[in-house]
Amino acid sequence: MVILGLLLIILGVIAILSAIFVSEGRGELLGIDMSTLSVFLVGVAAGAAVLWGYSILKWGTKRGLAHRRERKELSRLSEKLDRVDGDRREDDTPPPTRDERT
Repeated sequence: MVILGLLLIILGVIAILSAIFVSEGRGELLGIDMSTLSVFLVGVAAGAAVLWGYSILKWGTKRGLAHRRERKELSRLSEKLDRVDGDRREDDTPPPTRDERT
C-alpha cells in the first residue's frame, strides 16, 4: 500500500509540475495539444491522485505500525508465558526420594 500511495503521489506531482512549467500559456501538456478543459481535468485528476496517494500511504503506514506493535506485544507475552511455564515445571518436580538422596 505504501508503494501504491507513493506512486500515485509521484504521478500526480509530475502531471501538476508539467502543466505549470511546460505549457507556456498554451493548451499543451507534455507536448500534446489539449483544450483548456482537458488540461483542467488532468489537473483535477492529478490533484485527486495526490490526495488519494497520501491517504493510502497514511493508511498503510498506520497498518504496518499496528502490526509491528502487535508482534512485539505477542513476543513479549510469549516470553513471559515461557518463563512462567518453566517456573511451574520446576515447582512441579517431586522432591527426591530416600534412595535418590543417598
